[in-house]
Amino acid sequence: MNTVAIHTLGCKMNFSESSDLARRFSERGFKIVDFKQKADVYIINTCTVTALAEKKCRNIIRQAIALNPNAIVAAIGCFAQNSPDEIAKIEGVDYILGNNDKHKLLEYILNPSCDKGLHKKVVPMGVDDVFVPTYSTGDRTRSFFKVQDGCNYFCTYCAIPFARGRNRSLNVADTVAKAKEIASHGVKEVVITGINTGEFGKMHGETFFDLIRELDKIDSILRYRISSIEPNLITNEMIDFIAQSRAFLPHFHIPLQAGSDAVLKLMNRRYDTKLYADRLDKIKSVMPHACIACDIIAGFTGETDELFDDACNFIRSIPISYLHVFTYSERPNTKSLSHTGKVSVNVRRERSKVLHQLSEQKKLIFYKENEGTLRSVLWESDKHGDYMYGFSDNYIKVRTPYNEALINEVTPVSLTMLNPEVDDGVYDCKLVNRI
Repeated sequence: MNTVAIHTLGCKMNFSESSDLARRFSERGFKIVDFKQKADVYIINTCTVTALAEKKCRNIIRQAIALNPNAIVAAIGCFAQNSPDEIAKIEGVDYILGNNDKHKLLEYILNPSCDKGLHKKVVPMGVDDVFVPTYSTGDRTRSFFKVQDGCNYFCTYCAIPFARGRNRSLNVADTVAKAKEIASHGVKEVVITGINTGEFGKMHGETFFDLIRELDKIDSILRYRISSIEPNLITNEMIDFIAQSRAFLPHFHIPLQAGSDAVLKLMNRRYDTKLYADRLDKIKSVMPHACIACDIIAGFTGETDELFDDACNFIRSIPISYLHVFTYSERPNTKSLSHTGKVSVNVRRERSKVLHQLSEQKKLIFYKENEGTLRSVLWESDKHGDYMYGFSDNYIKVRTPYNEALINEVTPVSLTMLNPEVDDGVYDCKLVNRI
């Protein structure tokens, strides 16, 4: 037993945690192989954010069992946490570990006396859950760094508090120490992740702003991105600091979820459209070329045609760069199940299409606003034909003819032309003098 294959579904936090598991398996002599290969151990890090995500989890588990019926198969993470009995019905699954126990998987596998049956009984998440900081490696260019876990908000559509537990983190000093460990791997860019990142440090009497000020002092890390932060938790002081900081980039992911106050209230969100618009206006006032992405849910229960039109008009009016669109999916144990005004599945899908089209329009506007500007790009190792790719500080995808010497280097470029031949929007650029 010496090969391990890992498949990760869902958010950046899951990728961080999967990479951490892979690193620990490697340190104990296991070889990490592609998930499509025959392996001795298959690990599926699951997601429960939508019914579609759960369906994908089940399919991937079955694919692993089909690849090697004699392999050890472990389902871990959020879907495993919330629906262990459903996974247990799939014959061939050996371990079902929730979010408090998944980091113990290596220990269980290496212990020959371990009773697998005991590790299919997932303990509910609670107020005293552990916090295990994780970060991804393998890609020297970028690391996803989990600094916070859990959420106390209980939005009416969301099952994540049940899967991830309550807000928790390390303190600032221990988190900075972990970031320095990441830096020792030669990583140039760190993406700060969490379930509700802006609540970092609350249990220690500290704040997320305290953390980013200290992280900015680690000279060997050149760039930081904040993967997501709630609009009610990003302050003017924080925005001003990022605008002037050494390493924090002008790139924000600020969930919106609904573009009308009536639906935001139904969702139990902690802001209204005015506060959201104010946050974006503040960012653009000090970082005019900042990229601002948002999450939006299509077809939430209680969203009438008129409220959806209001949402689209609101999105058109604010300087959003692009959208992450989610079609509403009923989640077990959530309060929205008792709401009236259910939107049909077909209407949800149609609204999702409209929002995707709106996202493409916003993205094109944002890209065109940046044409001719000078941006810094971190170049990645993947080669695509004759080109290599990277992302600008404000998250514009850029390409240049392949040059191995540029890998994991930050260079200034001039964005010359949006290439119409590349579907997902890529700028050709002109390299300027190297940093």
